[in-house]
Amino acid sequence: MPLSTSSNFARPDDAFRAIVEAHRGLTEEQSADFDAALVLILANHIGDIDVLRDALGLARRRMIDGQQQQQQQQQQQQ
Repeated sequence: MPLSTSSNFARPDDAFRAIVEAHRGLTEEQSADFDAALVLILANHIGDIDVLRDALGLARRRMIDGQQQQQQQQQQQQ
């Protein structure tokens, strides 16, 4: 099963809202713990190590790309 990167939700905004709401009232530490628990639960649900590895790689690349873009914007503002 290949990694699906398009939305599988009929109402993606509702899914995003549910994730945001689940964090409401949590401390930063609790929020990080919640995210870790959610990742493990969803990884287990996927149950395919190749798909999981693809998802982990994509998430890392997006995070690094976002940080690099932020650094470039900060340099341009100076």
